Amino acid sequence: MSKIQITFLIVIVTAVAVIFFLSPSDQNDQTTYYPQEDQMSLVTISTSAGDIHLELDAENAPITVANFLQLAKDGYYNGTIFHRIIDGFMVQGGGLDENMAPKPTGTEPIQNEANNGLKNDRGTLAMARTMDPHSATGQFFINHKDNDFLNHTSETSQGWGYAVFGSVINGMDIVDQIALSTTSTVGGYADAPLEPTIINSVTVSE
Repeated sequence: MSKIQITFLIVIVTAVAVIFFLSPSDQNDQTTYYPQEDQMSLVTISTSAGDIHLELDAENAPITVANFLQLAKDGYYNGTIFHRIIDGFMVQGGGLDENMAPKPTGTEPIQNEANNGLKNDRGTLAMARTMDPHSATGQFFINHKDNDFLNHTSETSQGWGYAVFGSVINGMDIVDQIALSTTSTVGGYADAPLEPTIINSVTVSE
């Protein structure tokens, strides 16, 4: 066998070895090191006061984000209002209409994900709930300041906290404006705005 033939044979064997070690399964394993494109979702809450743009954190709050996105896509939030407003605390919405009538989601309560490490800092988006830690359905609130006492401390009734699942990336001035609304007790609801800010829609960026 000539030197040229030997050299050619070595090249062929080397190429086969490289292809073997870069099998499809190995190549797929390599791609898992990259972030998933759907870990962050961008949504816009269009209100009568202006637009609030948020980024949802599906990596740390997958159940909560999935629930919120489904309600948004179903049009559930359309026509609801920010019905509980406390300046220097938070603005809460997504559960009552303009007449202060409850708007049921028709869905089951979700698991509380407040133990995900995300904090109730100014500009973050979190789920509202009853005293039952795992009772959230559709109502949400935007923190108007750092509210450390809402954070998760333990998996007990008192310590579960409130699940943060996103944050405002643009439009915090709109939140500030809503927070200045004149409030009173309306229809049995305390801290309700006399002139409510209407949520026209919640849209998801594709």
